[in-house]
Amino acid sequence: MSRSGADLALLLLGGFRVLADRASAELAVRGYEDVRPVHDFALRAIMSGADSASELGRRMAVTKQAAAKTIATLEERNYVLREVDPLDKRCMRIRITDHGLALLRTGEELFDEMRAQWEAESGADTIAAVENALRRLVGVNAIRIDMPGWDARDL
Repeated sequence: MSRSGADLALLLLGGFRVLADRASAELAVRGYEDVRPVHDFALRAIMSGADSASELGRRMAVTKQAAAKTIATLEERNYVLREVDPLDKRCMRIRITDHGLALLRTGEELFDEMRAQWEAESGADTIAAVENALRRLVGVNAIRIDMPGWDARDL
């Protein structure tokens, strides 16, 4: 059994891909066939305060143009709206629609279901240990975008 750093990286990436692919497939079954993982990242960033293409680009570590393209796609699919900033009419602000909130809630439910499946297969203690180790190694805020006061289960 190999224990190289590359193997670890590939296992972590593989874990992400399995979860993301399963979530995308199940979202399609539940009526969200037009969603990709990047859309979830963007919606979470918007939910946490990235209300412009510039800010979304910074939070997602992409160009403003790439962020604008993602926003346009999300707007076309009715997950976000662009509105004129009431304080500065030259600026557009982004907000998540009810349809976008429903998508986020459904995604949270799916990931909870997949976690429960992994716990059933590997044991709750094993999954908790993996999670705790990753938190120590990458930090609690390394990936998940903070959305103060928001819990998908409350919607």
